[in-house]
Amino acid sequence: MSKFNLSIMKKLCVLFIFLMFHFGYSQEKTSLSGFVSSEKKGVLKAHIFLIGTKYATQTDSLGKYSIENIAEGNYKIQIVAEGFQTLKKNITVKSNENNILDFELSNTENQLNEVVVSGTLKAVKRLESAVPVEVYSPIFFKKNPTASIYEALQNVNGVRPQLNCGVCNTGDIHINGLEGPYTLVLIDGMPIVSSLSTVYGLSGIPNSLVERIEIVKGPASSLYGSEAVGGLINIITKNPINAPLFSADVFSTSWLETNVDLGVKLNVGKKATAILGLNYFSYNQKIDNDNDGFTDVSLSDRVSLFQKWTFDRKENRLFTIAARGVYEDRFGGDVRWEKKHRGGDEIYGESIYTKRAELIGSYQLPFQEKLMLSFSGNVHFQDSRYGTTSYIANQKIGFLQLTWDKKIGNHDLLTGIATRYNYYDDNTPATSKLGDNNPEKTWLPGIFVQDEITFTEKHKLLLGMRYDYNSFHGSILTPRIAYKWKLNDNNIIRLNAGTGFRVVNLFTEDHAALTGAREIVIANNLKPEQSINANLIYIKKINLDNGTFIGIETSFFHTRFSNKIVSDYDTNPNQIIYDNINGYAINQGISTNIDFNFPNGLKIITGASFLDNKNVENGRKETPFLTEKFTATWSVSYKIQAIDLNVDYTGNVYSPMQLPLLSALDPRAAESPWYSLQNIQFTYSGLKNFEFYAGIKNLLNFLPKQNNPFLIARTNDPFEKNVTYDTNGQVLATPENPYGLTFDTTYVYGPNQGIRSFFGLRYTLK
Repeated sequence: MSKFNLSIMKKLCVLFIFLMFHFGYSQEKTSLSGFVSSEKKGVLKAHIFLIGTKYATQTDSLGKYSIENIAEGNYKIQIVAEGFQTLKKNITVKSNENNILDFELSNTENQLNEVVVSGTLKAVKRLESAVPVEVYSPIFFKKNPTASIYEALQNVNGVRPQLNCGVCNTGDIHINGLEGPYTLVLIDGMPIVSSLSTVYGLSGIPNSLVERIEIVKGPASSLYGSEAVGGLINIITKNPINAPLFSADVFSTSWLETNVDLGVKLNVGKKATAILGLNYFSYNQKIDNDNDGFTDVSLSDRVSLFQKWTFDRKENRLFTIAARGVYEDRFGGDVRWEKKHRGGDEIYGESIYTKRAELIGSYQLPFQEKLMLSFSGNVHFQDSRYGTTSYIANQKIGFLQLTWDKKIGNHDLLTGIATRYNYYDDNTPATSKLGDNNPEKTWLPGIFVQDEITFTEKHKLLLGMRYDYNSFHGSILTPRIAYKWKLNDNNIIRLNAGTGFRVVNLFTEDHAALTGAREIVIANNLKPEQSINANLIYIKKINLDNGTFIGIETSFFHTRFSNKIVSDYDTNPNQIIYDNINGYAINQGISTNIDFNFPNGLKIITGASFLDNKNVENGRKETPFLTEKFTATWSVSYKIQAIDLNVDYTGNVYSPMQLPLLSALDPRAAESPWYSLQNIQFTYSGLKNFEFYAGIKNLLNFLPKQNNPFLIARTNDPFEKNVTYDTNGQVLATPENPYGLTFDTTYVYGPNQGIRSFFGLRYTLK
């Protein structure tokens, strides 16, 4: 090699080494800093990573962060914080510049600091509340799209939608294994869903109207009065101000079930904002896959119209008013049935026409003190035929409540007066007296007071008391106490104890008799049920160094009932006999919810409940019908960012339940099997304002008829023309009726609908 070439190579090496040192020196001068916030407040201990590098830090108490000695270039930054959605974003870092980047985080659907109102009748952050409240947002329910709130609750731990009729597919909501009448369902804090609508009104609440759902497990009668014995479900509807300009959600299944949700926001002048929501559901396929001659799923045409107004007032005082109307035409029964057979004895069918109207409002009085007037009213009319049985009922409920919210030192006081009027009339003997029509008219005025005492940041005590006077049952007193101990930011203990009560509801008690062609028998004058409850809740938050967040909430609960109303299906197969238990009933168990949020975007929400329900009478313990001992739910979500595809896998599992048989010869299983309902959904969100989703429901194709010869007894003789009885009224086994059965629809524990696909479209214009 020539000396000239060698000299050039030496110079190039020196230049290369100089450039490398210069580039490295420049790298050392580069830094990245900024502010991580949510709702203009700094986020503490948010973990910040530059993906694929060793650069990482976390925010200080003010939400500020700083990373030093970063090489110039393009990066993908990831920010993970407890209770917030993981943020991923492409950024560019330049050398010799002050790279200042601020980031805004959004709350996740299981945000622990979300504001709740159900526990104390006032807005308070969930972690600060002395009363435990579970919160579920529409994002949670979108993981398994359903046509109503009733179906959507199947993926909430400890909450089970229970079908009560194998023909018309009506049902109620069980909390921790307690029957539907023990669950109070509220809309915007108002006792709208009760009595008649406990059975038929739940299916008319569309998901599109929901801002969030709050669930309190355990008695809440000290604030909400009757029916809040086992727990309450408060459906909070959307605030018109925050609602999108237009939204649409339409889906259909391979069974040709079609659901349409439409919403529009209206600005009415400068002082009012309104939202108008429309829900339509239609299913008209007479499918009989179990070959019993009856529809597997009831047919339905349902329309629901909702409107809510918010008015702008001085000093931001509240005034909202909402109205909803529901109409449903529901049918279940013989696949040969037509409208002309309604009420006749040729072909059996259960045909239910439902008309319902609701009004809800809250008005803050124009005084310096915080006085809130809340009101609601609803009218429910039902025209039903269960075979030849005619059931025509009319219910009107009015509710008025005035509350005073006042802080005095470390005392946060809430006191109020309320009154509730219930009118109920039907064409059955339940509302007749000596042959004359005698509608049930019940007044239930009450007064309550609650004091939440903050001793220190770590210790809070809540004391509450309510007095109600029922026009039939007299005085009812329901106290409550709650204690919250915040050990530190990651460990919280709550202890709650209280009482609940439930007055007798004639329709709730005798609905099973109407749908099952049984006679209702009230053995004695039913007394109001009462309960005393205690639960201990422990919340644990775990933040791992890699950005993973784990939230664990465990509850130990015990409830003892007196005067519990029990149903006797066994004494006479043609009757359901109701009476207060001569003893007591126990509902106890353990429930755990665990939330996982991983840095890569994977989210898992899972829960399990171990339940022990017993009726104790004359020293003998019995497990009630349709009560599971174990239940678990899960939701696994992961978004594939590169292709804007979200995958949601949801499901539940239930342990065996005791089922009502008609006789010792009944060939159906005395217990349900272990069963699981699982679903998967794929959602594409790559187009602005649009979401396309598709999936499969009931992946395991579970059907209740598995291992059973039939579900509904004697569908071949629903009018019991060929049933023979002995002198004591007991059914005799005959060659035509070898098992000695009557027509009965009460043997039902799960949805009778197998695997099916679905496809949907969402459009949102903000």
